[in-house]
Amino acid sequence: MNILAIGNSFSQDATRYIHRIARSDGFNLNVTNLYIGGCPIDRHFRNMISGSRDYELEYNGELTFFKVSLEEALLNREWDYITIQQASHRSYDYDSYQPYLNEICDYIRELCPKAKLLIHQTWGYENESIRLKDTGYRSHEEMFKDIEKAYNKAAKDVNAEFIIPSGKLMEMLLENGIEKVHRDTFHLRRGLSRYAVGLLWYSLLSGNDISENTFCDFDEEVTSEEIAIAKKCVKELIK
Repeated sequence: MNILAIGNSFSQDATRYIHRIARSDGFNLNVTNLYIGGCPIDRHFRNMISGSRDYELEYNGELTFFKVSLEEALLNREWDYITIQQASHRSYDYDSYQPYLNEICDYIRELCPKAKLLIHQTWGYENESIRLKDTGYRSHEEMFKDIEKAYNKAAKDVNAEFIIPSGKLMEMLLENGIEKVHRDTFHLRRGLSRYAVGLLWYSLLSGNDISENTFCDFDEEVTSEEIAIAKKCVKELIK
């Protein structure tokens, strides 16, 4: 299985562990992330038009030090899934998605007609985040409510195959006793949160059960209790 994520640091968070999670199940999965920090949809659109080689190519969660254009990445191989997302600081405002999102998705389908197009739902900022206050929201939950609404509309407007609900998963982790899902009030924790989102992507895209998945090679400590909570939340969400 080949996955291409067109994104930013939030898709970087999401794709860090998925290859190794799959490998621990003996499942052949490779993921490529097109990375520009904080990149919003309108910049992806401008890159599409210009052909700029502005993307840092990340492969299976690792930086390759190659720079590519959007077209080069799309034509590099036959993709099974291609994901797109909005930058976090605009994710709650659907007006910022269009008309760029429709144009990009038409372009993706023209170059990669066999690929399934997915919307990757990002997450809200931590309650104590200065970034949250700058958006005008008073709570993480309030921000995520609008994020979820915007991504639902995006998926409908571009007729996406489905949404990967990473933002909803973060809400569920908090509801299930995880005190902190962010590392800097907006990016995911390098251990638990990235792991949980990796499990979600793997389970949704492969259809495989993650109950007995043995992956545990994290960038920071994750307890056995946290692993159990992550698996529980992913399985409940997929249901």
